[in-house]
Amino acid sequence: MADYDLCIAWNWEYDADFVALLQSACDARGRSLLQVTPANVDWACRGLGSAELAFRFFVDRASDELASFLPLAEWSGRGGARSANPRDRAQRAWDKAAMHADFVAAGIRTPYTVILPALSVQRDIPAVDLGPLEPSFVIKPASGGGGRGVVQEARVWSDVLSARGLFPNDRYLLQARVVPVCLGTRPAYFRVIYCLGHPDLCWWDPDTHAYAEVSLAEEVGFGLAGLRELASRVAAVCGLEVFSSEIALAEDGALIAVDYVNDPIDLRLQSQTPEGVPDDIVRGIAGRLAAWAPAFAP
Repeated sequence: MADYDLCIAWNWEYDADFVALLQSACDARGRSLLQVTPANVDWACRGLGSAELAFRFFVDRASDELASFLPLAEWSGRGGARSANPRDRAQRAWDKAAMHADFVAAGIRTPYTVILPALSVQRDIPAVDLGPLEPSFVIKPASGGGGRGVVQEARVWSDVLSARGLFPNDRYLLQARVVPVCLGTRPAYFRVIYCLGHPDLCWWDPDTHAYAEVSLAEEVGFGLAGLRELASRVAAVCGLEVFSSEIALAEDGALIAVDYVNDPIDLRLQSQTPEGVPDDIVRGIAGRLAAWAPAFAP
């Protein structure tokens, strides 16, 4: 029987740099890593089914896109391995409408939001009072990812009607725009990357998707420690170990969760693409995941 400490399922070619860092981190700690890709996923699923293959910890970066990887997530969910982001929790986290309700219930501040039913469920809906959303607002499909289907500058009801037709089986969120304060020369808009209890704080530009690490001096000088506390609260709500959240600091001093839970995280390296995550942060995530198995071993 082949027994591995950690398994990562991945199918996106741009994950190769991150997986290489994870492999190096596992090698340095004496941990065995099983990489499951489209090239060997059938073999891995057969091995799990016949009990000829096992692993203790699981990182899933594939089953959200390819059904062929689902048996790995299902095997882990039945108790075969501990998953960083268990699929049942991840599926709820992918639903922005569900997360909005969970955040509100937990007292996490969010933008003013209206949730509309899916077009396939209710074709004709009464016009919503757009007053609290003016002068412009964002339209988001509840299950969208990577910006798919998002309308950033909606202004009138006809924009809403048009957007609903793009993903007719999905609920839609109408979300007031949050204008962050400026801290120094930067808008106070952040992406916090959370991994196994550790939040990395980044300035983030929602237009260019460019990251810049928040320095310790900036965190202290601008009083940004609340970002870490908020990230921990988000983790408690969504139940995931690895995710990111977009957070803005509003004019009244409140931290507002704008985009609730992003999973899987885009872990392209900043050294390889302008939209990438700073390399040291990605390297730190790889190290924490490699150390995860012995940390949680029974």
